[in-house]
Amino acid sequence: MAADPNAPPLPEAWASVYPELKKIARARLYAAGPGVGLNTTALVHESYLRLADRVGQLSFASSGHFYAYAAQVMRSVIVDLVREHRAERRGGGAAPVTLDTAVAQAVSAQLADSDEALQVDEALTALAALEPRLAQVVEMRYFGGMTDAEIAQALGLTDRTVRRDWDKARALLRTMVG
Repeated sequence: MAADPNAPPLPEAWASVYPELKKIARARLYAAGPGVGLNTTALVHESYLRLADRVGQLSFASSGHFYAYAAQVMRSVIVDLVREHRAERRGGGAAPVTLDTAVAQAVSAQLADSDEALQVDEALTALAALEPRLAQVVEMRYFGGMTDAEIAQALGLTDRTVRRDWDKARALLRTMVG
């Protein structure tokens, strides 16, 4: 999937990878939780808009690299949306006040879900600063839905190294989030 002048226009190329991108988006939205307020199709389409702006600047060594990058774009779309909702919702961070405890519990659950998405994003950003390869493995596996073998091929590593990196990254992320 290298960008070259003879490559088909992005919409045609997008159509060929659309089903896989929907699977990645579904996994990404599941990981983000119910408080995001975005469906799979909308996430794929928003990602397309962000990728279309950079189509001439991007090149990918393999389809695995493309899907990893697409998963990263989807993650940024979700995080941006969660931040936007937090800023708009009830005064941009002001605590909700209600007399109905059922409503208060539902709002608290939504706020916890959005906080979790932001915490995971912050932890992954911190991990990328410390160990960039570990962050790549997490994005490719967790957000991109790639197997160890696919990640190993995309990054030029062995399956065993990818598994060790995954285990180490999960342990580091748990300490950062929890």
